[in-house]
Amino acid sequence: MNVVKRRRVLTGGLTLAAVAGAAAAAPRGDDAPRMNTSAEHPPGLRAILHRLTTADGVPGALVETRNRRGRAVLTSGVANVKSHAPMRRDSRFRIGSMTKPFVATVVLQLVGEHRVALDAPVERYLPGVIRGHGNDGRIITVRQLLQHTSGVPDYLAHLTPQDVLEDPLAHHDTRDLVNIALAHPPTFEPGTGWRYSSTNYLLAGLLIERVTGHTYGEEIRRRVIAPLGLHETYVPGDAPTIPGPHPRGYARPGENAPLMDITAVNPSVAGAAGSMISSGTDLNRFLDALVRGRLLRPAQLRQMMTTRPTGNPDGRAYGLGLESRPLPCGDLYWGHGGDILGYGTVGGATTDGRQATVMVNLNPGGTEAQDADMKAAVQTALCEGHHP
Repeated sequence: MNVVKRRRVLTGGLTLAAVAGAAAAAPRGDDAPRMNTSAEHPPGLRAILHRLTTADGVPGALVETRNRRGRAVLTSGVANVKSHAPMRRDSRFRIGSMTKPFVATVVLQLVGEHRVALDAPVERYLPGVIRGHGNDGRIITVRQLLQHTSGVPDYLAHLTPQDVLEDPLAHHDTRDLVNIALAHPPTFEPGTGWRYSSTNYLLAGLLIERVTGHTYGEEIRRRVIAPLGLHETYVPGDAPTIPGPHPRGYARPGENAPLMDITAVNPSVAGAAGSMISSGTDLNRFLDALVRGRLLRPAQLRQMMTTRPTGNPDGRAYGLGLESRPLPCGDLYWGHGGDILGYGTVGGATTDGRQATVMVNLNPGGTEAQDADMKAAVQTALCEGHHP
């Protein structure tokens, strides 16, 4: 789901609390974060995780890193605010919009197989689907969907967590979600701007299904999960549970409000834009395989890594389902962020074999400081493994 939603949804927090019902107790203020590490980490990374679970107000956090010296995991805080069980190193979690690089990879594999053309109109594959209020699939290309330059409105701007939590286990049909967006005019003429819109990836999922005859989840499993041996990664469909060990997912409906447990949600509300479940281990393996050419042919990887500026002052640039950011130690890294009810994730990898993924079990209701510290954790971990 869209990374900008975390703060926006704080408006109407009282409604969110009333809709969801039971709230979880917040962690006791005198609970020191619990650190759990499988290898030495730089003091800066420990300090960031400590800050996430104290000053930033996150119940629990995890960062997993991998470089030439091996794999390491550092955790802080709790997986369950009632039992105070610590965050486990082998946690699985909802990854939100980190689903998008998986979906983009499948589309680009289809491009490499000459079954999809990047600069063809979406209308060729989804006739009549993008229509209404000035939205027109005949003038939007596949590339523009993957790069968020289509101008198609974001359905998440018109569907709030409050709406979802009225019936969190309900199935959401993808076409219905797309139509929520298409009831509004485009944000700009296709190709003339950049704006993040999860509707683009709902449409990419429909395109995969139309071209292959299989759901986007089946194609991700066949083309990415199985070949890479990602045993902790799932496309859950309508299943509201998270298989295997996992932290509870929480929301904070308002400032100083008690945390609310929202672990069980039907992920069809996110679909191809953000439904997947994974782990730090699997996300690092996936990002490494992707940026180092194990999943895409060279021509398609070049297209994925051809970016355009997003206007973000931190230098973020967006390719096709993959974004780049400069590293403070030089060079840049590739990855994505992901927010969905209960969980926030940021992951990144460099082309020379360094990867890092950070996860927190709070969303929505975090702060700008939380966002900044999650990105700082990834950058610190990647720079720690950098030896020019």
